[in-house]
Amino acid sequence: MDSSKSEDANILHVFWHEGMLNHDLGTGVFDTLEDPGFLEVLEKHPENADRVRNMLSILRKGPIAPYIQWHTGRAAYFSELYSFHRPDYVDMLAKVSTAGGKTLCHGTRLNPGSWEAALLAAGTTLEAMRYILDGHGKLSYALVRPPGHHAQPTQADGYCFLNNAGLAVQLAVESGCKRVAVVDIDVHYGNGTAEGFYERDDVLTISLHMNHGSWGPSHPQTGFHDEVGRGKGLGFNLNVPLPNGTGDKGYEHAMHELVVPAISKFMPEMIVLVIGQDSSAFDPNGRECLTMEGYRKIGQIMRQQADQFSGGRLVVVQEGGYHITYAAYCLHATLEGVLCLPHPLLSDPIAYYPEHDMYSERVTFIKNYWQGIISTTDKATD
Repeated sequence: MDSSKSEDANILHVFWHEGMLNHDLGTGVFDTLEDPGFLEVLEKHPENADRVRNMLSILRKGPIAPYIQWHTGRAAYFSELYSFHRPDYVDMLAKVSTAGGKTLCHGTRLNPGSWEAALLAAGTTLEAMRYILDGHGKLSYALVRPPGHHAQPTQADGYCFLNNAGLAVQLAVESGCKRVAVVDIDVHYGNGTAEGFYERDDVLTISLHMNHGSWGPSHPQTGFHDEVGRGKGLGFNLNVPLPNGTGDKGYEHAMHELVVPAISKFMPEMIVLVIGQDSSAFDPNGRECLTMEGYRKIGQIMRQQADQFSGGRLVVVQEGGYHITYAAYCLHATLEGVLCLPHPLLSDPIAYYPEHDMYSERVTFIKNYWQGIISTTDKATD
């Protein structure tokens, strides 16, 4: 049941539903879902329930627990999904589920229980946004799976079926927010979210990610710096592809040099922070080498932006993060930052990775390119 705590700026409202644990992609060689026949021990698909069980556990039992109020999520209605996804795509997913499941693209399969979990993830994220829109709190976090930021209006991709964050953003717009900013720090490009708003000027999409490029037909977007929006949306999609091993200092540098100025210019009325702990130093699915301290700093910066521009309103949405234990620690640190707690509540159990300064050159290049785009769009609207 939902607990009853007095509303406070330092209370984080966490939305969760146990039914999301029923999505099971099985075992294989990492995310291939294949058994080559000569390995004695296969591993669970990286997007498995255990990773989220630990996130759930650390928030319930860790030192951040007194700052959290829990809420039960719900399944999304099909009519809600149509705000971001095309009806024929949603209907296709439902039919595939009814037929017993199907692999939709690499590593991304609807199994029995998957569609119900995806509907719960979407609905739970909508509830997290609705709670803030209705004025019941300032900070919310949708602890959801399967993830969503790769799902495009008509395409599943990268373990994602429904774009949870995109649905929440659209709900904010439909509820009267004139400008909504999305900042995605998952290690992979938030291509689905960007695609959904690529020709719009009421949503600013920002993604900091590993410079991985396109990975096939399900993910045609590159995530490169020159994908900046189209039509009315020109200058409203900021991609920050970072070198492998960028680390804490590099991410903080990119936040201050690129993200903060873009948000300041846009002046959003609502901010959505899309998080994935797969940019950590120990994640099997990423190479960016963030530690708890880096995540904590990002959370602090985003809270500062929310306090300055959106009346303190910040909705956090879970995406990737595949190290079974360290991802939970990094989540805890991120939310410590979002809460702007004066001191770390947890120390880092394992992180040590020497950093280098390659990031600064890349960030400067993107900054100069982005300023050129913005200058052009500003002149066009004068």
